Amino acid sequence: MRRVKYTWHMIVLALVVLAVSACANIGSPEGGPRDYTPPVMLRSNPMPGAVNFKGKKIEINFDEIVNLKDQTTRVVVSPAPKEQPAIRAQGKKIVVEFQNELEPNTTYVIDFTDAIEDNNEGNVLDGFSFAFSTGDHVDSLQVSGMVLRANDLEPMKNVLVGLHSNLNDSAFTSLPFDRVSRTNSRGEFTLRNVSPGEYHIFALRDIDGDYKMVRTEDVAFLDQVIVPSTREFNSQDTVFTFDQRIDTIISATHTEFLPNDLLLSLFNEDYRSLYFKKGERTAANKLQVLFSAALPEMPITRVLEPTPLLPDDWAKIETREAQDSLVYWLTDSALIKADTVKLEMTYWNTAVNDSLELKTDTVTFALKHSASEKREREKAAKEREKQEKELAKLEEKLDKLRREGKDTTDVAYERDGLRDMLKVKPKLLNIETSKGQVEITDSLWIKAEAPIGRISMAGIHLEKMRSDSTWSIVEVPTLVPANAWNLYRYVAPMELDQNTDYRLTIDSLAIESIYGIACDTIRSTFKVKGEEEYANLHVRCMGFEGKAFACLLDRNGRVIRKVDVLGSYADFYDVLPDTYYIMMVLDANGNERWDTGNYSQHLQPEDVFYYHNSIKLKKYSDITLTWNIYEVPVDKQKPEAIRKYHPEERNSKLKKKENEKKGNEEDEEDEFNSNGFINNSSYSGNKYDDVKRGVVK
Repeated sequence: MRRVKYTWHMIVLALVVLAVSACANIGSPEGGPRDYTPPVMLRSNPMPGAVNFKGKKIEINFDEIVNLKDQTTRVVVSPAPKEQPAIRAQGKKIVVEFQNELEPNTTYVIDFTDAIEDNNEGNVLDGFSFAFSTGDHVDSLQVSGMVLRANDLEPMKNVLVGLHSNLNDSAFTSLPFDRVSRTNSRGEFTLRNVSPGEYHIFALRDIDGDYKMVRTEDVAFLDQVIVPSTREFNSQDTVFTFDQRIDTIISATHTEFLPNDLLLSLFNEDYRSLYFKKGERTAANKLQVLFSAALPEMPITRVLEPTPLLPDDWAKIETREAQDSLVYWLTDSALIKADTVKLEMTYWNTAVNDSLELKTDTVTFALKHSASEKREREKAAKEREKQEKELAKLEEKLDKLRREGKDTTDVAYERDGLRDMLKVKPKLLNIETSKGQVEITDSLWIKAEAPIGRISMAGIHLEKMRSDSTWSIVEVPTLVPANAWNLYRYVAPMELDQNTDYRLTIDSLAIESIYGIACDTIRSTFKVKGEEEYANLHVRCMGFEGKAFACLLDRNGRVIRKVDVLGSYADFYDVLPDTYYIMMVLDANGNERWDTGNYSQHLQPEDVFYYHNSIKLKKYSDITLTWNIYEVPVDKQKPEAIRKYHPEERNSKLKKKENEKKGNEEDEEDEFNSNGFINNSSYSGNKYDDVKRGVVK
């Protein structure tokens, strides 16, 4: 009997252990299908599209646990309540609680954009919104489109897009939007539940969260009036039998919401209030002044301390390329030695009404030394004092030896060595120059470690090797600053012969800094590459009129060459072999640079286009390609390899890989998509005139 009970107890214990083990392993069973399905809404309180809603709380239930991602930047409510509602995820539901009474007879939309995702796989419920009305009907029209950054066609995510029924220009700067949404990770937007009427549409990177434009924020706008409408269209779907015979033809009627192809080009006016930001002394001889924006003209500067000086020869002024900062290289020895320099500066400053006015400030520049620098200086001073005492003792010893008629050789040798150590060695100006392999497009250049004050061309000697391996003298034109704001780098405006060795000699004292420090003798050799090392690229640009320039971009999307489009051709000569990309700007004002827009002047940013493929150039190749800038829709032009922003598509990539393994990759887009946005990839970029030009039918 005991044996039977013991056996029974062991069986129960084993079952308990198995149960606990099974409970501990709660992961998905191996080999099961991966979840790619976004959360599905099951029910809500109130129901979607409810009318005469009087409450303050919305509950939306889903079929699985959900998370809200970046809800403060992705979820928007319109029309905007006085206080933002509390929005949170609780298990399988999302709760929205309004803090204020809702406006009567108003359709409200809670647009979640792409903020909702499931808890396990992060599958995003894209484009989900919830609408209800405090009146007796729900507005049902919608408009959609895309927001691209104007200067590089990058899709802009989490940007507000809104409608104003007030068609005055001031509405964008003084009133919140009537209806608002946000762009998703692909820059796409849909404004839902819009009432019939006429609207202006805007995009806004709303930094201060007031749903209104200020000049420092990124914006986009269309000048034409938007009139939401619908269009009915029919479609047919065919059902086949197992032997590919037609079984049934299904007809359906759909509603298309228009317009659904709006393209908004986001830009920043580059407006910045002009004011003095800071001044600092970065070295004994160097004062740096920083302003908040580009200066219209140089400040008037006068030295107050240590010795009053007029604004003339006490410093050399270096201007940065952005024209928003200045470097004063002090040349007056009294200023360099002083611990504190005080300047009186008169400069342009932005007034309250955004106009510029002259302002005068006193700026103090104190020379700051770190504790370690002080310790090093004190240590060096003590060491020098010690050496000077030792030198004095050696001199006394030498005198004594001479008086006594003894040998002074060893002591004199020691004294001379100590004298050499104590000598202040003359500082030399470090100079860099052309050396090694030089590109065929380069010229002779020099670069100093400090601003250059004098160059003696008589001390600059250039030779090139002839075919008989002898050197011949080459005349060097006068070296000039490489650009207007650089005091260090100078170039010789000359063409160098390709496939040629050169030898450069710069005599000592030929180049001198503004502090009178001269260079030592410099010798350098370099060789210019031959044309067989390069490629030429000719781009025939079609589809536009007026002025334009094209840019050659490297693998990182950086501009490495810019040329004007002349006679419809952009010619890039002597390009190193590599993979490149092409960008073009329609230069409306002919100033050879991309210009941003201006809302108050109704000025759109200049149009930008990308050639949709990469271009691989090989040595000694000469390639011509034809590019119709409207052949590929603007939103699909920029090659993926140089895009900076990529859609959030983690799970879609995993799914693609699985489908590739199975060999049955499928297109799962809804062929009856009533919005029509995804399938309507027809943004020409020609200032939204696609319908007139017949691109969109």
